[in-house]
Amino acid sequence: MEVSGRKAPPRPPRPAAPLPLLAYLLALAAPARGADEPVWRSEQAIGAIAASRENGVFVASGSCLDQLDYSLKHRLSRLYRDQAGNCTEPVSLAPPARPRPGSSFSKLLLPYREGAAGLEGLLLTGWTFDRGACEVRPLGNLSRGSLRNGTEVVSCHPQGSTAGVVYRAGDNHLWYLAVAATYVLPEPETASRCNPAASDRGTAIALKNTESRSLPTQELGRLKLRYGAGSLHFVDAFLWNGSVYFPYYPYNYTSGAATGWPSMARIAQSTEVLFQGQAALDCGHGHPDGRRLLLSSSLVEALDIWAGVFSAATGEGQEKRSPATTALCLFRMSEIQARAKSCSWDFETTQHNCKEGDQPERVQPIASSTLIHSDLTSVYGTVVMNRTVLFLGTGDGQLLKVILGENLTSNCPEVIYEIKEETPVFYKLVPHPLMDIYIYLTAGKEVRRIRVANCSKHKSCSECLAAADPHCGWCLSLQRCTFQGTCGQGKKLENWLDISSGAKKCPKIQIIRNSRDKTTVTIAGSFSPADSECVVRNVDTGKVLCQGKSQQNRTCACSIPTRPSYNVLVVNVTFSFPSWNLSERFNFTNCASLRECLACIGPGCAWCKRERKCIHPFTSCDPSDYERNQELCQVEKSPKASGGGRLKENKNNRTNKGGQIFHIKAIEPQKISTLGKRNVIVTGANFTQASNITMILKGTSTCDKDVIQVSHVLNDTHMKFSLPSSRKEMKDVCIQFDDRACSSAGALSYIALPQCSLTVPGTTWISGGQNITVMGRNFDVIDNLIISHELKGNINVSVYCMATFCGFLAPNLKSPKVRTNVAVKLKVQDTYLDCGTLKYLEDPRFTGYRVEPEGDTELEVKIQKENDNFNISKKDIEITLFHGENKQLNCSFENITRNQDLTTILCKIKGIKNANSIAASSKKVRVKLGNLELYVEQESVPSTWYFLIVLPVLLAVVIFAAVGVTRHKSKELSRKQSQQLELLESELRKEIRDGFAELQMDKLDVVDSFGTIPFLDYKHFALRTFFPESGGFTHIFTEDMHNRDANDKNESLTALDALICNKSFLVTVIHTLEKQKNFSVKDRCLFASFLTIALQTKLVYLTSILEVLTRDLMEQSSNMQPKLMLRRTESVVEKLLTNWMSVCLSGFLRETVGEPFYLLVTTLNQKINKGPVDVITCKALYTLNEDWLLWQVPEFSTVALNVIFEKIPENESADVCRNISVNVLDCDTIGQAKEKIFQAFLSKNGSPYGLQLNEIGLELQVGTRQKELLDIDSSSVILEDGITKLNTIGHYEISNGSTIKVFKKIANFTSDVEYSDDHCHLILPDSEAFQDVQGKRHRGKHKFKVKEMYLTKLLSTKVAIHSVLEKLFRSIWSLPNSRAPFAIKYFFDFLDAQAENKKITDPDVVHIWKTNSLPLRFWVNILKNPQFVFDIKKTPHIDGCLSVIAQAFMDAFSLTEQQLGKEAPTNKLLYAKDIPTYKEEVKSYYKAIRDLPPLSSLEMEEFLTQESKKHENEFNEEVALTEIYKYIVKYFDESCWDRLSMSMVRIAHQFHLLLEDQVKR
Repeated sequence: MEVSGRKAPPRPPRPAAPLPLLAYLLALAAPARGADEPVWRSEQAIGAIAASRENGVFVASGSCLDQLDYSLKHRLSRLYRDQAGNCTEPVSLAPPARPRPGSSFSKLLLPYREGAAGLEGLLLTGWTFDRGACEVRPLGNLSRGSLRNGTEVVSCHPQGSTAGVVYRAGDNHLWYLAVAATYVLPEPETASRCNPAASDRGTAIALKNTESRSLPTQELGRLKLRYGAGSLHFVDAFLWNGSVYFPYYPYNYTSGAATGWPSMARIAQSTEVLFQGQAALDCGHGHPDGRRLLLSSSLVEALDIWAGVFSAATGEGQEKRSPATTALCLFRMSEIQARAKSCSWDFETTQHNCKEGDQPERVQPIASSTLIHSDLTSVYGTVVMNRTVLFLGTGDGQLLKVILGENLTSNCPEVIYEIKEETPVFYKLVPHPLMDIYIYLTAGKEVRRIRVANCSKHKSCSECLAAADPHCGWCLSLQRCTFQGTCGQGKKLENWLDISSGAKKCPKIQIIRNSRDKTTVTIAGSFSPADSECVVRNVDTGKVLCQGKSQQNRTCACSIPTRPSYNVLVVNVTFSFPSWNLSERFNFTNCASLRECLACIGPGCAWCKRERKCIHPFTSCDPSDYERNQELCQVEKSPKASGGGRLKENKNNRTNKGGQIFHIKAIEPQKISTLGKRNVIVTGANFTQASNITMILKGTSTCDKDVIQVSHVLNDTHMKFSLPSSRKEMKDVCIQFDDRACSSAGALSYIALPQCSLTVPGTTWISGGQNITVMGRNFDVIDNLIISHELKGNINVSVYCMATFCGFLAPNLKSPKVRTNVAVKLKVQDTYLDCGTLKYLEDPRFTGYRVEPEGDTELEVKIQKENDNFNISKKDIEITLFHGENKQLNCSFENITRNQDLTTILCKIKGIKNANSIAASSKKVRVKLGNLELYVEQESVPSTWYFLIVLPVLLAVVIFAAVGVTRHKSKELSRKQSQQLELLESELRKEIRDGFAELQMDKLDVVDSFGTIPFLDYKHFALRTFFPESGGFTHIFTEDMHNRDANDKNESLTALDALICNKSFLVTVIHTLEKQKNFSVKDRCLFASFLTIALQTKLVYLTSILEVLTRDLMEQSSNMQPKLMLRRTESVVEKLLTNWMSVCLSGFLRETVGEPFYLLVTTLNQKINKGPVDVITCKALYTLNEDWLLWQVPEFSTVALNVIFEKIPENESADVCRNISVNVLDCDTIGQAKEKIFQAFLSKNGSPYGLQLNEIGLELQVGTRQKELLDIDSSSVILEDGITKLNTIGHYEISNGSTIKVFKKIANFTSDVEYSDDHCHLILPDSEAFQDVQGKRHRGKHKFKVKEMYLTKLLSTKVAIHSVLEKLFRSIWSLPNSRAPFAIKYFFDFLDAQAENKKITDPDVVHIWKTNSLPLRFWVNILKNPQFVFDIKKTPHIDGCLSVIAQAFMDAFSLTEQQLGKEAPTNKLLYAKDIPTYKEEVKSYYKAIRDLPPLSSLEMEEFLTQESKKHENEFNEEVALTEIYKYIVKYFDESCWDRLSMSMVRIAHQFHLLLEDQVKR
């Protein structure tokens, strides 16, 4: 049965009470809630999604591109342009919560060439970065680099729009991208700006050749905006009937308002942009302002129909949203094509056949299919079994399904899925490319795979087929409603009944009277009758009444002879088929008592028409009178419900009846839950004058209206209604008086049930009265907030609620059980919703107070109380000071300070007189904490006369006692001093013995297999070595050289490119620049690095320049001190040599030195983390650098934890071990424990957990109780000077074997905290330096600590890494396969030759030259900066340790013999014994290189040529040329050019003219 899309008459009035809860919960079970649907979560809001036919699903978010399989399991991620980093890093600017279509950082995601013969499938991605860049990647392998890329293809504005489609055209069958974009739009000053090329500033639609490397635009490949026209926001692009269509709407990005009607632009599907016109789309029916915004688009190609979701303006806070804000409209493409005109309305066109003043003709939608709704966001349309199916997303997270009738009439949408968090659905719904039973639903940061139908909710065949859902059918073999694929394949499809003939196809057992003497039992319906059997059995006796088999493809039937009477009351009929059975039980007990045809035939009895009586079907009755067909019963059709089809709405909220005016003012509340609400009040006037009042609720336009009779007219101005349950949506409300016109009462929103997220504070005192806040959403629909106590039952509390929070006062729970947990529940109608727990503890205890005057006009009152876990705020506490004759002064609360023993509440009394006298006369303080009222007494002061009597007695006692005590104390002091000296001696012995034992016995478990080494790619390695202190230059080289057309290079750069390839010119320019006084050392280094990049692909030429400049430097150095040459970086050639070594040795570094270097850094980290590390100063017990030694080390021990990792969507692999044993220290902070737990997970499973440290929390589980562990919480120790001590494992008294749960934080999380001077960890402030605050067992015990006691820890660390360090050093000065790296052999031979030419006989000079050029200039730079080579972070502590290693490395190359004494720095002493061995190895290394046969010039040129080819397209050389150009322009003047030799005048003249031209510009 199909449901008509026409507006149905109102339903008859419903009963006053809403549906019972059980019935409603059963109804809620229909839409899926996401329990079993796969979900994938991104780190940023998703901007684009697409599905490939063979390679899964692609998602773009932020700057990341992720590939998922069809079940949404993650395959791999790629950053834009394969940049360094990971996809978890947030981008700089987040899109709004409800972005316009296409408003994100990712603009295009288009798979194409799939299935094309002999061609690989490709994926085109568009991004806002680099002025709107595009990349083309292979679909099957995203790990490969981009094949093609170009800039200025898509909109470079995150708020701007882009829509595109790829197609094949032309004689060569090339692939073209037709793209429409908002290239220019006004932005606020705070937003990031981008400046497209002048040629793109007026472009609206462009055609790009995807076969070319930079995606160029052809000469006839642009469609311009009309001059003076505003911005256009493009929503989609699609192909139809040989044309490309772009739906869009004019939009003012500054005001946020649409400036015209949505339209459709049309161009030819060709190799040129041929504009074929535009047509306006009118979907404004039912809204007074029209719907000028287009939110989503879908082409239903099988029907040549286009579907769009349109919206009216809603305002920034959605305050203008109404039940008619959005609409789904369907348009015939043939009509759009026919009405499109090529006039200069929004675009420039060469055709001028339009009259002045003409406007685009508005195309009207198909009226019967228009669906009006309050908040649609997206649409996708398809055709299934000749039925048009439309899926609609909503702003509150629902997925709706609409099935159009044969005349394209819309039915009432079915809710097939709801997102629990109510996130708005993304504007693009993507179908599963291989299985039509799934659709991908995107919302916020999540993608879900959703079933397109809830077939299983239909419990019978007739219900299944009557639902008219083309995705569902009745599976005979399974006897349930299923998808076709679920029922089986091949011949089994005969067992699946589709909806084509409705419920008539369902198998149904029939009892038919064919003749006077027998009754036949058979089965009707659509199925194969072959090989069937049937049996009729008496249920009471088990006797078979008849049975039969099918014959000659006829359905099985069996006959039962008729009798005058039958004692068979209950029969069971069974039909058996090869793959399915059908049974039905018939009860004939009450046949004779039934008096109507329908009632008789329903349970299986027979109706005799002539006698008009109900009989047993097996008894005698004339066959002509016998009826077993329910459809032939004569039924009187009931008249239509009153009021149906004649509702008239009155927009003025007034109804006139015989001179009496009924006025509607408002409806309260305007939001109710989906459960409905009993007490909805309508206010107005003259209600008592009406006799028949009904409320009519009208939601989605194609759904039935709800008609509700008034519950009670309270008085002339107020009446009450009881509203039924409903699904989430906004509905129009009108009131009808006495069947007259309906008066509008505004809008009413049905919203989801409340959800709780947090209770603050979570702990309160037993007397109650504290302000408690519950946070969550949809709290404005609750009826009551209830505290549920095990002894006192449910307690209603007074509550104040807004949409996102509820506030209430904690009730008094005085009971024998002081400590208790109560449940907080929300009541909505008759439903109770859990909202967490509230913990009650015993009341606070106050110990006293002090009053201190601040001048004569202000008092400061300090009230002491015992430490507790209460979070007391200013609104919870009221303080009153009593003084004099019961005088009172209110004290204004200031703050609460917590220390180790007591908590101090500070309040102040200001604006008074005689503060000193008031302080002296103060008697008590009254403290009100909610319901708790306490009087705090000041310590009593004895009176004067008491002192005069007692003082002499006390003096006498004291004198006699003092004499005795003094003698005793003298002996006791002598004994204690002796004990303390013994204790100190014992501690020193223990520390020295422990240090010795550790050196002899300690072993560090170094993991030899540490997975893949995270090498940086060559580009980032080179940039970090070229620009170590100028990170700002790095980003300008990320654009590849081939992204720019060679013709785009300006004349100056072309000339400069040619000139720097002239050796004489380049060398002269460098020398001339270096003679300029303002050409600083920094400028020289940057110039050398830019020159290296510019000549990256010409290494042979760069090497010759290096030779010339080095010889020139030797000429300068030979006159002074040759040993100082290359020692510093003060000239261009010295930095040039560093860069040259980096380029030529990058392969040797990666292949030979990389692994031992990474192992050294990893081992060093392991050793450091084995002992205490102060998280504030980064000092550690184990280190190589005395400056980083943690000598104030506390006593510590290892704690073994049993860690359980919560299962998260980011890491759902079945192979992952989630129960891991982790060793931490009891002095570790919670943050340090997190890091060790994460590292243990990685070591155990070989893959990371899937979340960042700041996204997870730790929870201590003790029995059924849980406690979250934090670095700082209410239990943190606050020292007397206000410094907060960070919580540690020991602080929480966590013991061996404790269970810790790792969970994903639900609330918004922040990045790792940078602790300030107001925090401390292991190094205590000076005031606490000699106090052990680790625990009660050490209280009062003072530890004597001397820094020199712990210097053995330096040696322990050295021993731990010694073998790894030696392996690293020897990998550097080794000769693999008895061959030195080409660069080293070549340059060392060059230095030897230059020394011989200059007749330098001192071997030390050449040794120093080699040391300065290689170890000092290259290796030390690498050893001190592992982040240049690996994708890791270098901590300050690691930096200090690597400095010691680098110093030892350089000492090995030194020719000076070190004379070290006992007072020498520990950093020198640490490796003093190893240096002589290293020196001998270095000398052998230099000698081995010298003894190797020299390289031929051909070998070196071949090596350099290969290296040049490796680095092609790594950098944008134009940027480097531009920077060199700037230096020449900046530092050259007329006098500089005069210094050039006469042989270069002609070469330089042309460049000089270009410079002058540049200056004039």
